[in-house]
Amino acid sequence: MEQKIEQYERLGAKRLSLVDVISQSVGLIGPVFSAAFLIPLIAGFSVTGKGAGIATPFAVILASIGVFALGWIVAQYAKRVHAAGSLYDYVSMGLGGQVGSVAGWVYYGGTTILASAIAVLVGWFLHDAILVGTFAVSGVMPIWAWDLLYVAGVFVILFLGVHISTRIQLTLALVSAVVVLGFFLNVIFNAPSNSFKAFNPGEAPSYSGILFGVLYGVLIFVGFETAANLAEETAHPKRSIPLAVLMSVVIVSVYYVIAAYAQVAGFGFDVKVLTNPAVASAPLFALGVPNAAGGYGGSSLFMLKLLEIVVLLDVMAVGLGAATASTRGIFALARDRRLPAALAKVSSRGSPIGSTLFVGLVSAFFVLLTQIGNGIFGLPQQSDFFSMFAWLSTFGGFSLMVVYGVMSLGSFRGLADHPNKAGVWIAGVIGLVLSLGAIFGAIYKVPSPTNLVWVYALVWLMLGIVMTFAVRGRVPASQKLEDLRSEAGAGG
Repeated sequence: MEQKIEQYERLGAKRLSLVDVISQSVGLIGPVFSAAFLIPLIAGFSVTGKGAGIATPFAVILASIGVFALGWIVAQYAKRVHAAGSLYDYVSMGLGGQVGSVAGWVYYGGTTILASAIAVLVGWFLHDAILVGTFAVSGVMPIWAWDLLYVAGVFVILFLGVHISTRIQLTLALVSAVVVLGFFLNVIFNAPSNSFKAFNPGEAPSYSGILFGVLYGVLIFVGFETAANLAEETAHPKRSIPLAVLMSVVIVSVYYVIAAYAQVAGFGFDVKVLTNPAVASAPLFALGVPNAAGGYGGSSLFMLKLLEIVVLLDVMAVGLGAATASTRGIFALARDRRLPAALAKVSSRGSPIGSTLFVGLVSAFFVLLTQIGNGIFGLPQQSDFFSMFAWLSTFGGFSLMVVYGVMSLGSFRGLADHPNKAGVWIAGVIGLVLSLGAIFGAIYKVPSPTNLVWVYALVWLMLGIVMTFAVRGRVPASQKLEDLRSEAGAGG
């Protein structure tokens, strides 16, 4: 028995704290990035033309309640399983190992694509938006070179250790969040007027608008569950991981409500202004222009420049969080021999070097594909790099939403012995309905080529099914290694 246990690859020491794992979830959610660009989508800036309008903060609250239900399911599973491949194990507990394996393929494929999306975006945002656009700096490296430099930096950080990754995520996310939160509060205090009507659903264009606002609102919470991927490296996973997941949802929810209200109030409760393409593409920056230009940035361009820099910091935190989650999940699947064993190789530092190298290579591939791809996935009047980011991020978010729905469906069986059966059913139903709605919102009437994301996702799913039946795998580490699980009991 001991010999068999030794054959399972192990990650580094259990040294992560509650703060570390909260940093992982909040870092991947990217509240500053989402608040900077995605609030108008909830208000109605989409090809459907449907959204919550002035009642956008109310829609955000409803979305956060639904996401909290999903988080509650994750938290209950996290009390029982402390392995790196969290979502893969959770689905397996509810729907069996084969379905779990396919879900792991889809989920960690999605997080890897999200990491690649950020790798593609970082260089473009740094080069075009900040260096050339804001600071008028010429003669800098091309976009693809900045992207590859970022990919190399992420590889080095992950190789050095997950504790370094989470601390860097914490620093990047905290600095950017504090700056943007302070700015949003300034906008609220100096807005032409303030009103509770932003929290009145009756102010929405229609109740279907509220529904679409909620569906789009769920997308800004993607990644809330990724703290669970670090359970194997956390000092007290049974306590810290469930708490981190739920606390992350609450913290980010409060942040989003403030951000949504600041944008609605900052633009004078006029939804036509908020959803005007000139504003909706980057509402945070529209608010950050100098006072003389109609913004809240003071008498100079300093605030606008600062906002652009801190948004870049948050983007990098998102990318680092996505890469961290991906490496742990791929490692777990490979350790269980659902993927090639080479991807489960661990360095002397306890880092999953095989999966880290894989994630880095995939990111580098998409950077180079964008450079030489002659406008692949191109969007009208947009940079090739931004277009690739938009497509990859939509694919990644869609993949995660699919697995959220499968996990919710499986919770009825996987948590059947939970003492709070009513809670399981309520959270499971809410999670399933919300996931299906978000999937619909992610593909409904979206423009080409993003409208084909679901087709590519279906192809990826079919490949996962083939892989699952072709590779037998072995008993999951979460079942074989005693320290990676806790017995179900009164505590759920």
